[in-house]
Amino acid sequence: MKRITRSLYLQVIIGVIVGALIGHFYPSFGVQLKPLGEGFIKLVKMLIAPIVFATVVTGIAKMGDLKKVGRVGLKGIIYFELLTTVALVIGLAVGKWLTPGAGMNVNPATLDTKAIASYTAPSAHLSTADFIMNIIPRDVADAFARGEILQVLFFSILFGVALAGMKESGEPVLHFVEGLSHILFKIVAIVMRVAPLGAFGAMAFTVGKYGVKTLLSLAKLIGTFYTTSVLFVFVILGVVMLVCRLNIFKFLRYIKEEILIVLGTSSSESALPLMMRKMEKLGCSKPVVGLVVPMGYSFNLDGTSIYLTLATLFIAQATNTHVTLGQELEILAVLLLTSKGAAAVTGGGFITLAATLSAVGNIPVAGLTLLLGVDRFMSEARAITNLIGNGVASVAVSRWEGELDMARAKAVLDGEEPELLPEAAPAPIRIAAQG
Repeated sequence: MKRITRSLYLQVIIGVIVGALIGHFYPSFGVQLKPLGEGFIKLVKMLIAPIVFATVVTGIAKMGDLKKVGRVGLKGIIYFELLTTVALVIGLAVGKWLTPGAGMNVNPATLDTKAIASYTAPSAHLSTADFIMNIIPRDVADAFARGEILQVLFFSILFGVALAGMKESGEPVLHFVEGLSHILFKIVAIVMRVAPLGAFGAMAFTVGKYGVKTLLSLAKLIGTFYTTSVLFVFVILGVVMLVCRLNIFKFLRYIKEEILIVLGTSSSESALPLMMRKMEKLGCSKPVVGLVVPMGYSFNLDGTSIYLTLATLFIAQATNTHVTLGQELEILAVLLLTSKGAAAVTGGGFITLAATLSAVGNIPVAGLTLLLGVDRFMSEARAITNLIGNGVASVAVSRWEGELDMARAKAVLDGEEPELLPEAAPAPIRIAAQG
């Protein structure tokens, strides 16, 4: 009993299980518990923007070489492009191989497109130029108020570079920002105490609203997607960790609490603050974590990439639409661009899918209605895969940059408490000179 009261991991497991049971047996009551899940996610989201700001600013200002900022960012982008391309190809290959939509024989003319109007309208304006312009906030306060991670990251990088350029005269500001960072993570620790309640409410709502029976009609698609996501984590990300001389299984055990929180809430953002702190404790440098993790939430969406290509082929198969090899390559090319815009707008996954179907042309956009009922059940796998992918990205880029404390990482993954590991005495804060 004492272990349950102390372990967030066990508490979240209990919350998810109880929530699922209540949603199944008392669906109307389960739907009414939606505010618990939404409230928890809002509590976390209110902290994301200031945490990203404080982490990025202190990391850049103390990095030692501003050229390194660009180098780390470039390495992160290269890694993200490589892994998301692999994810897109895997989703396409599995969709062709297992054909989850075959045999449904759906007539697109019979589908009610009213339910997807909110997604198809914005998709007409989803372009690379829009995505780039969306990185620049209308004003700084607006970016923080709306919690736009990419916009906050953009401003934070500029602020950190400017602060580093001030050298000693900027030290008081750096002291303040670093102190703010410590306070924010204390707040995160307080908020995480209600994580089991948030997971309970979110799971009760999902099961109560959509029902387990909804899963049966599209069980093959869901099973295919979950299996593909699991294989991607253990094979592709496992190889990345192996190259970094670390074990993917131990890494997953290390971030099990974050995985469960995402499972319960269907939102990878709900674990972002904890993930950043855990990557630092693992031995990744703070500047790399500060840049890579927030960027990854916009550019490194491995789970979403798998889903997009798999869902595109599913709709084509379900509506008996023939897709040629040339069109498959076109789907990949379009998604390489539009998948990066998924994080720029609300409901980005569906909007990106609608934009892709419109670009390809012969696959009916109305087929999106087939996914509405089960999309929520697949969002957990998407979010968890995205979360794990961003954690592995931090390790990989840190290792690539020579900023990964291997001794610490191996000790932490072997179960030794990070707080008990020997650390060098903290050096006095100094803003790195440019050059």
